[in-house]
Amino acid sequence: MGVPLVLFDVNGTLSDMGLMSQHFEEIGVPPQLSALWFASVLRDGFALTAAGQNPSFRAVAEGALHAVLAGQVLNRDTDTAVEHVMDALQELPVHPDVPEGIRALAGGGFGTAALTNGSRATAEGLLERAGLHIDTVLSVEDAPRWKPAPQAYAYAVEALQQQAGDVVLVAVHPWDIDGAARAGLRTAWLNRDGVPYPPAMMPPDHEVAEIAELAGVLQS
Repeated sequence: MGVPLVLFDVNGTLSDMGLMSQHFEEIGVPPQLSALWFASVLRDGFALTAAGQNPSFRAVAEGALHAVLAGQVLNRDTDTAVEHVMDALQELPVHPDVPEGIRALAGGGFGTAALTNGSRATAEGLLERAGLHIDTVLSVEDAPRWKPAPQAYAYAVEALQQQAGDVVLVAVHPWDIDGAARAGLRTAWLNRDGVPYPPAMMPPDHEVAEIAELAGVLQS
């Protein structure tokens, strides 16, 4: 088998979503609401996906944000607070391990791509701010369903003109690893926090603690 194409998830895998907590503090609410909000975005997006829909990430994110902020004492009106958080989502940096890891993959001759449940413009902006190049950036905006529906991975494989088994999905989310594995892709779980992998889900082919490890693991 030749060198696989490396397909990255974006939200949380490349972007540092943990920094969103400070933006929740800026609007006057507890920082832990950031994690609740993002979990709510995924819940609502997955529910709509299971119902056969392909919702706009922004619409789902804004709706979940209004729900999470309901009843909170804000230091500005609700619409302005929502706008502040959504704007911050567009300006996140990459995780510290991302630049070295992507450059190592490029140096090792790996093709790279990204598939996000968010917008392509947000993903492209993230990479541009970091001064990083990924060959192809894809979004489920153009797919039939959000990840982890199999149609999302099938869309990516077709768009990349690859066979599923020649693509390695890299993600920090076990649900993404599981979905990609069930769609026939190879997988690498990015376990930055050293937590156990959920046993109910299909296991990853590889596990790494940082993206800089990927090139060596995939070449071995």
